[in-house]
Amino acid sequence: MTAPLVTRVSRADAAAVGDAARCLRAGGLVAFPTETVYGLGADATNGQAVARLYEAKGRPAFNPLIAHVVDAAAARALARFDANAVRLAETFWPGPLTLVLPKAESCPVADLATAGLDSIAVRVPNHDVAQKILVAFGKPVVAPSANRSGHVSPTTAAHVLADLRNRIDLIIDGGATPVGVESSIVACLGEPTLLRPGGAPRDEIERVLKRPLAEPAEGPGACAEAPLAPGMLASHYAPHTPLRLDADHVDAGEALLAFGPNPAAGAMGATMVLNLSPQGDLIEAAANLFSHLRALDAAGARLIAVMPIPHEGLGEAINDRLARAAAPR
Repeated sequence: MTAPLVTRVSRADAAAVGDAARCLRAGGLVAFPTETVYGLGADATNGQAVARLYEAKGRPAFNPLIAHVVDAAAARALARFDANAVRLAETFWPGPLTLVLPKAESCPVADLATAGLDSIAVRVPNHDVAQKILVAFGKPVVAPSANRSGHVSPTTAAHVLADLRNRIDLIIDGGATPVGVESSIVACLGEPTLLRPGGAPRDEIERVLKRPLAEPAEGPGACAEAPLAPGMLASHYAPHTPLRLDADHVDAGEALLAFGPNPAAGAMGATMVLNLSPQGDLIEAAANLFSHLRALDAAGARLIAVMPIPHEGLGEAINDRLARAAAPR
């Protein structure tokens, strides 16, 4: 029987930074201070660690997460920068500005962390503890605010502990965060667009760009599915191949997205079969969701039959994503 998780709290020092890096390498969840608020960190390249993060936060859907990196050079391994993004990064990084950019072809961040999108949100935090953890870990860290979804963002370690006690592995206590509000988010996917106001003032961003920031699209269809980044609604990745949900059998010409040890009837004749989790593990299923959908979408099937997924825990978010992917377009 697995021992219950007990959250440890460590004062920020060299030993705690090393402990945090080891925990992240093992797929653990570490809360740490940034200049904005405390972030809940997980290895951005580890889909199962990202799934654990969603579960710990009780996040209602798989919204994109911000990848935190040590400097702009590390960000270039994840994303493609246009001239506007270069100017903003040179001016505001490290600091409370997140850029949403096209993903680099070799981007190692897990599909679950970007919610299956072809863009990625990146930031270089301006906090000594966060920087030391990123250096020691050596890879990007996704770090949404370290609180239960819908709760007030935490600015002290005590806030984190009150919300996430025994749901995460480690809290690094680096004192109160100096900014106290989340980062501003600007998308550079064409015309620079303010997706979320935050720690970097709009007028300062516009001064660097020498132009006004665009506003997110509004109206029917513009915000149809789920956030492009924290603070903006836009479409997630949805397969071109139609989905048939809660399938207990596979018809001719269909691919199968399976779950659990017993594939649906007719699976042997499917165009392709991928199993989210043969063991029925919802964390594993969440980690595999977007990559499996992409692979089945490329299989040339008439439909993708999707076996039932339990609705408890992460199953709620998995079913939410599948329902959006199956919605008429």
